[in-house]
Amino acid sequence: MADEIITGISADGLFRVFAVDATQTVQEAQTRHDTWSAASAALGRALVATSLLAAAGLKNADDLLTVRIKGDGPVGAIIADGTADGTVRGYIQVPHVNLPLNLVGKIDVAKAVGKKGLLVVTKSIDGSEPFSGQVPLVSGELGEDFAYYLSQSEQIPAAIGLSVFVNADNSIAHAGGFMVQALPGATDDALAKLETNIKTLPLVSEMLKSGMTATQIAKRVLGMGDTGIKILKSQPLKFACPCSKEHFAHVIATLARKDVQQMIDQDHGAEAVCKFCGNKYHYTEEELVTLRDQEED
Repeated sequence: MADEIITGISADGLFRVFAVDATQTVQEAQTRHDTWSAASAALGRALVATSLLAAAGLKNADDLLTVRIKGDGPVGAIIADGTADGTVRGYIQVPHVNLPLNLVGKIDVAKAVGKKGLLVVTKSIDGSEPFSGQVPLVSGELGEDFAYYLSQSEQIPAAIGLSVFVNADNSIAHAGGFMVQALPGATDDALAKLETNIKTLPLVSEMLKSGMTATQIAKRVLGMGDTGIKILKSQPLKFACPCSKEHFAHVIATLARKDVQQMIDQDHGAEAVCKFCGNKYHYTEEELVTLRDQEED
């Protein structure tokens, strides 16, 4: 079954809810970057959160949301991009990180990411100049960190759940998440009821394991039954990268002539590797000569 992200609104009009099954998407990232368990969980949560923020904050095909997480943990920096059409991509600085389980027997994402650092979200909307918001990390678990970002940078009260279950062989069994945003008019009583319900939820990965869909998870999060939600949008989610040989050729063409000539003389060619997806693009001596002369023009 293909990954899916849904957008809904509570029947009383007080909450917007988003839920996503991102299992295949996170598995694609794990395969491309050969991540180990702790790195897989950290990168997977970042990709899930990016997909949720993109679904909530982007509208047009050319809009882009970029998340940068830099904590003091062993996985280093995490970068992820999300679009309005249900695509994400991302990479992690140190993919080969395994850690002992935490005190509750789960992958220690907080230790992998670190509790000191920054979460930065940048949006490029309608072709305008990109704008960013940043907050310090508050837990390193990422769900709480993204919720803190929304409350501080966008003044949106929100609850976020992110979950990635990694198999013993480092493959991804289940990955997904949810986000609930309070809308104007949400009362203290309604917020308290929602918070109480969310505290009773199993992990999203456990709900996915039981066979629940993104829509069913959204209903469970709101705790209002089948009639308590209106689904506004459903779309596929996938890992996708727009990189190409032409893109990296343009980058090479902007290098100094002496640098391109060095590739020709010493390496007799060049290879560009996309950090986001791991795709490799090879350039022959003849292609480099052409790119060198383009730079000269």
